[in-house]
Order: sequence, then structure tokens, then C-alpha cells
Amino acid sequence: MNANHHEVSASTRGQQITLRSPSELADALPFVLGFHPNDSVVLVALHGESGRFGGRIRVGIPRSPGEWDSTADHLAECLVEASARRAAPPDGIVGFLCQDPNPGETAREVHERLRPLAQRLRTACGTLDIPVYEVLCISGGRHFSYCCPDVRCCPPDGTPLSLGGTSALAAAAVYAGIEVRGSLREMEASFRPTGAPGDARQRAALDAAAAKIVPRVVEGAEEHGRTRLREATVALAGRLLGRFAEPPRRIGEDGTRRGRAVIEADDDARVDPGEAAAVIVGLQDRATRDRLAEWMEGAEGAAAVRLWRVLARRCVTPYEEYAAAPLALAGWAAWSTGDEPTARVALNLALRADPEYVFARLLHQACNEGLDPESLRSCLRQGRESRAEAREKTTVPVSRTRTRTRARGVRPGGPRPALPRAGHGAARRGRGTSGVRPAGRAASRPGNPAPHHGGRRGTRSGR
Repeated sequence: MNANHHEVSASTRGQQITLRSPSELADALPFVLGFHPNDSVVLVALHGESGRFGGRIRVGIPRSPGEWDSTADHLAECLVEASARRAAPPDGIVGFLCQDPNPGETAREVHERLRPLAQRLRTACGTLDIPVYEVLCISGGRHFSYCCPDVRCCPPDGTPLSLGGTSALAAAAVYAGIEVRGSLREMEASFRPTGAPGDARQRAALDAAAAKIVPRVVEGAEEHGRTRLREATVALAGRLLGRFAEPPRRIGEDGTRRGRAVIEADDDARVDPGEAAAVIVGLQDRATRDRLAEWMEGAEGAAAVRLWRVLARRCVTPYEEYAAAPLALAGWAAWSTGDEPTARVALNLALRADPEYVFARLLHQACNEGLDPESLRSCLRQGRESRAEAREKTTVPVSRTRTRTRARGVRPGGPRPALPRAGHGAARRGRGTSGVRPAGRAASRPGNPAPHHGGRRGTRSGR
């Protein structure tokens, strides 16, 4: 692995596997992350004398070499600080640079081109007194070592990656039920609009929904109207969630790209453009979003991930920023149900859609630091219970309602009980009272169904 042939170990739910070569280390990476990284810098913390795998951190490789120094420093500091908060600072680090060759470029040329970044990662970790035992470049189906000088195990032209699923770690991971969900690029694509002809219909539906809904959620809107809109959005989203209670009707072919496309198309068919638009725009109100974050456990949580994935794919141009809400909810539901790889991908995409989306930033940080989501689940459960108690207190018994109706001559059914205030979830803590997320470019002129540039953005904080 390097001049000292340092060994590291990876555990798969109780079973420990020792990795003794760069090839085994490269083969382990997808099982550590849950996907095959593309265009990524990955650092993994090692703990103890055996080099047990600990925390990991991944970011995209900056396109500009001028950003490599700051990226290396930031990654090293984040990994060391996060490891120290969880247990103890790492005793060592291994790194990976994963990037496919550009047209006309060889894998060896990628290896040489990224060498300054690898060296900068080593010096950044060394500055923090953490040794780097290995840095591998993975490109074009081969891996190269930046640390091992022995050409017998690490030849200059690289070493072919082992066939997927043939290593001891792969076998142990399959036995433990650990799944590799394809490449990072494929996982991100599952949350993005497809560019299909149906995008035009979805865009028209979003235009109409924005013109109708945005005036009711912007700051200064009448509170009763906002409350009614919240309840309507929650009710519609609940009906949509019910359609995802059963698995896709046409299961794909063993996780292949074609099989995943079939599953996504089946899920898309469950939501029409008008329904999707109404929920997407309604989610720009953070109190509504916090209510829907309560779909977070068991079968309900798994169904919610599929629903939010569909809604994120419906945020077509120029409504890309609207995707921050469904992407953050998808990330939260995935994290809460134990699917950390999907959670990290969804939350990262949410921050790309809107870097200032506080809800996604907090969840992304908590997920990456390995915190237990139960504390947030507990707060959301309390919010749901408080709302149920409030409804019980404001509900008038049927017999008393009928008595009042006869005595006062009021229309049968009596006055409608006051609706409780929404959004008592943990995500509201420490925020303002408006409960409104600005609705992006389409909100700049609420009366116009077409989005415009340069309009008033509204308050961007506390989302």
C-alpha cells in the first residue's frame, strides 16, 4: 500500500475485513460511501493500530487548480474536527481522487494531472499532525498510488480495478445487506429533471401554481389565507403519499440503469403536473415543509423519499431553486430511515439549488457528522402530538353543535373550528415568525404566471 505496507480494516456490521493492498482499498471505496464516486475527493479517517475505518468526507474536485489548496485545507480540518467530536481525532487518513479521463486523455494523464492535489492533501493533513497512509487515483477503470514507490505492486500505468463483487469485502458487504447504488452521477440524475417533452407541461403547471399560490405565502400575506393554504397543501401531499404506499408496479432489472429508469417512470406516472406544481410551490412555505418532515419513519418514510424524488424532478427550468425544499425533505427522510448515501446526495443537491437553504445546511452537517437523527424525530413527533391535542380541544361535540344550530338558526354544520397553527417541528426553532420561504424567481411578480429576473427576493434567512 505504501513503503510500510500499512494495513487498514473495514467493518460490515460486525464483521471485520483487513485490507492489505491498494487494490483492496480501491475496491472498498464504493462500500464505504454506498456508491461509486465521480469527480470526487474522498478522505477516510483511520482509528487505532489496525487502521479501522471511521468518518469520511467527500466533495467534488474543483475544476480550477487555484482552488485545490483551500479545498485540501478545508477537507482535512472538517474530517479531523468531525472525528474528534464523534470519538477521537483520526490516527491516520487515506485519500481517493476519482475522476474519469477527458476525451483524448488517458488514465495515467489524469493521475499526473491530479498529483498536485494529492500532494496538497498530504501536506494539509500533515499540518494537523495526521499521517496520510495512502492516496489513490481511480480513473478509467484503473487505480494509481501517489504514496507507494514499489512498481511491483503499484506500476506507473496503474492497476486494473477488480471485478465488482469479487473481493472479500464485497462478499461481506453483500452478506451484511450493504448495497452500492450505482455511481454518484446516476444517483444525482435520479433527482433531476429529465428534459423530456413532459417538462413543458410541468413548466406551465408551475407557472399557474406560482401565480395562484405565491401571493398567499409571501411576507405580508393574510395569515388566515396562509393557514388554509398550508392545510390544503398538506392534504394534497398526503393523498399523493398514499399512491406510493406500494412498490413500483414494474420492477427494474437488478438495479441496472434501464431498470432504474423504469422505476422512476412508474413513480412519475403517479403524480400529474398540476398536483406536483401545487405541492412544490406550497412547500416554499417553511411551516408547511416542517409539517411534511413528519413523514420520516418506516414504510411512510420510504414512500416519502420516492414522492420527494418525483417532486424534485418536476422542478424544471426556471424553477430549479424550488427543488431545495423537496430535496431537503428527501434527504431528511432518507437519513431518518437509515439510507445515508441517498441522504447525502439529496442534501448536497439541495444546497446546490439554494446554498442559503438553512434546513438543508443543518441536516447536511448533522448527517455528515454522524449524529443520531432520533433527537429531531422526537421533536417532530411532539409537534404532531401537540397539533392533535389542539384539534381535540377546538373540536365541538356533535350534540352541542346541533343544539346551537337549532337555537341560533345557523346553517347545519355550525361554524368551522379554528385550525391550529402549523409547523411546530424542530426545524422552526430559533426562526422568525413569518414561516415563509421566498419563492424564487417566480415570486418576484406574484400576479404574473411567468417567472422574471431581478424581482424582490424576500427574506432568505431562517429557512
